[in-house]
Amino acid sequence: MCSSSSSRTIPAALAIFLALLLHWSSAQLSPSFYDMTCPGLSDIVLDVVLQAQISDPRMPASLIRLHFHDCFVDGCDASVLLDNSDTIVSEKDAVPNAKSARGFDVIDAIKSAVEEACLGVVSCADILALAAEAALGRRDSTTANMSGANNLPGPVDTLAVLQSKFAAVGLDDTDLVTLSGKEP
Repeated sequence: MCSSSSSRTIPAALAIFLALLLHWSSAQLSPSFYDMTCPGLSDIVLDVVLQAQISDPRMPASLIRLHFHDCFVDGCDASVLLDNSDTIVSEKDAVPNAKSARGFDVIDAIKSAVEEACLGVVSCADILALAAEAALGRRDSTTANMSGANNLPGPVDTLAVLQSKFAAVGLDDTDLVTLSGKEP
């Protein structure tokens, strides 16, 4: 189980992340988006996430981070989940994601369980959002953006670089402080 300090950190990180999502969201997003078409969706996702958390207590935080990496590049469209193909250069291989983004296997397990219950109804973008406890109503991307993924904020970026990266996606210094803990 999570230690008491990580128990406080995860809700705080989730609150910050949800504030970011409000910045990017539109009126169509709703926690009840699938209530009629896939009524057991929340329970299915929660069950898989809880099972993953038993074997890896950091997984909920990893799913929040994975969703942030998806949303930071061209919006919350599940493009971070796309694999390499003849037409796609996967964001998974971008420098900020390559050795740090995790939880793909959990999202795959959720998608399998959801498809078993509600075939063809729920987007991967919303599965990722629900796993990170965000509002629903997104559509999946059919493209990936390696260039955008390589512009994710890095742990050694200077303040000027961070400000530039955040401004490029419509975020300001307040968002920068909230999401990275660095003061301008």
